[in-house]
Amino acid sequence: MAQANAEQLKRMRELSGILTEASRAYYQEDREIMSNFEYDKLYDELAALEQETGTVLSGSPTQKVGYEVLSELPKEEHERPMLSLDKTKNVDDLAAWLGDQKALLSWKLDGITIVLTYRDGELQKAVTRGNGYIGEVVTNNARVFRNVPLRIPFRGELVLRGEAIIRYPDFNKINETIPETDAKYKNPRNLCAGSVRQLDPKITKARSVYFFAFSLVTAGDTDFRNSRKAQFEWLKDQGFDVVEYEMVTAETLPAAVQRFAERIAENEFPSDGLVLLMDDIAYGESLGTTAKFPRNAIAFKWSDETKETELLEIEWSPSRTGLINPVAIFRPVELEGTTVSRASVHNVSIMRALRLGIGDTITVYKANMIIPQIAENLTGSGNAPVPETCPVCGQPTRIHRENEVETLWCENPDCVIKKIKRFALMTSRDALNVEGLSESTLEKLISAGFIHDYADLFRLEQHRAAIAGLEGFGEKSADNLIAAVEKARNTDMTRFVFSLGIPGIGLQNAKMLTRYYHGDFEAFRAAEKDELCGIEGIGAVLADSVTSFLADPEQAAIIDRLLAQVTLEKPKQDEGVPAELFAGKTFVITGSVNHFKNREELKAYIEARGGKAAGSVSAKTSYLINNDVTSGSSKNRKARELGIPILSEEDFLALAGEKGEQ
Repeated sequence: MAQANAEQLKRMRELSGILTEASRAYYQEDREIMSNFEYDKLYDELAALEQETGTVLSGSPTQKVGYEVLSELPKEEHERPMLSLDKTKNVDDLAAWLGDQKALLSWKLDGITIVLTYRDGELQKAVTRGNGYIGEVVTNNARVFRNVPLRIPFRGELVLRGEAIIRYPDFNKINETIPETDAKYKNPRNLCAGSVRQLDPKITKARSVYFFAFSLVTAGDTDFRNSRKAQFEWLKDQGFDVVEYEMVTAETLPAAVQRFAERIAENEFPSDGLVLLMDDIAYGESLGTTAKFPRNAIAFKWSDETKETELLEIEWSPSRTGLINPVAIFRPVELEGTTVSRASVHNVSIMRALRLGIGDTITVYKANMIIPQIAENLTGSGNAPVPETCPVCGQPTRIHRENEVETLWCENPDCVIKKIKRFALMTSRDALNVEGLSESTLEKLISAGFIHDYADLFRLEQHRAAIAGLEGFGEKSADNLIAAVEKARNTDMTRFVFSLGIPGIGLQNAKMLTRYYHGDFEAFRAAEKDELCGIEGIGAVLADSVTSFLADPEQAAIIDRLLAQVTLEKPKQDEGVPAELFAGKTFVITGSVNHFKNREELKAYIEARGGKAAGSVSAKTSYLINNDVTSGSSKNRKARELGIPILSEEDFLALAGEKGEQ
């Protein structure tokens, strides 16, 4: 083994600094400054240098197993260290590692690892992985995960580990409620980490966090017949959702890996590979651990398909807040079965780190086989300029630096794109819902001087003849547009609040506010911070955002002018049905429905009567609605264990005073 020379030591220090900064950003600040592909490449380079020279520098990322805990959450030391997993991208290496053993092949879920402790059948504690030795106590947050049982049949001490995740449908739904492009979450993992590692359980609850067990640490003297599979099945019987797995041998492993790979594009949950865990508990534990890795399990990372292509341009995409994001446009290539021609570069720092230039040869891939990313720049010309003026309004741009990350902004308050994006939000389907009004049409109306203010939209009748004369318009198009605007005059508080673009207030929060204030916008408008903080889903940060926005004189004037043009209808209440019929009651709906069109209609029926509809059975559940009352489903089992009544739709409608017809 050769002694490290000066150049190698210099490179190792450089790599250590880069990787440490990337880890800090990803794990502590829930943001990304480089792609997973680039991180893995630099990590492997550092590990190879350490192996070659026999030198490991103090603080090397290869010796760390998690993030350093810096938040205000309570801290706690793990009874057993939580080590990372060694990894490979080669199926043959995976099979060789397994040898003649049997193993469980499962998804490597991409979220945040949690340790749960139960005593006497009750959930006592939840702790994040942290740095592998000390984690953050997030018990109150774990109690509102969608599928974590608060009470289980087992009465001894149970300690298990699993991954908290947010599914893609929920991730997309949350992002759809965030008007600002730059405020949207980059991926489910970052959203999940931020949702779990914060101080307000109401926020966690609203984010639909799920937990999937992947390891049983201890369960008293329970006999698992020396089998990890038996542990998994036992955990299922206790009411836990367990990460999906297959039993494999070295011979069946390649086909199993392929089956998992073929499902990635359709999965509703984020994953960044697979995990192979030996089934034989005693044999696996006899292998011991290294300083960083256990020897009874190994991770398999997808070997990303990469393609070379030519960078054609950097497109700068402005948002309504003024942030201008770089997007790489390249010659189309086939990746993982689809054609891709563009990839987000995220910010100026990443663009400069990649030394992007027009005409450069770059390699591209799909992160986790889904999201197009630039892997490397093989040319590195660095000639792509950062625009000094906004591509829309032509006014000067400015680079902002925060946490060592540079972003580009247009600070012109009259920038046309900002107006277009703001009007696009206000007229969107979930807001005032002006049918057929596209961004391109808005651009024409703004450029022609017909709309400057939200209220101007409802005065378009004054410009009917001029609108008919615009390119792409005619008499009929102008009439249709004005008719759609007139129809939008009648709206409700939820749509109105969402349309205002209050920072951080998306559609779901607008619904919560409407329910709380019974559709009275003026009561909401007069609310103070302390009152808002008491509303489910609204914490101190959002309360500050709301009060600051509504107190701003300019915004107040805009709202007044808009209110003069629209009518806010109060929430409809079924005649003869008291609004608080189900007040304080929480329902969980499972299985198919017959009397309602779908579960959403049933959920709306419950909420209109003052009740709540939750996604999972817990001690706070009042009733479980399931037409298959006698089934052995996990939700039915949990309800019986907790003594919660299980109602068919007929039972539910009788409870509501209906005759069973809907």
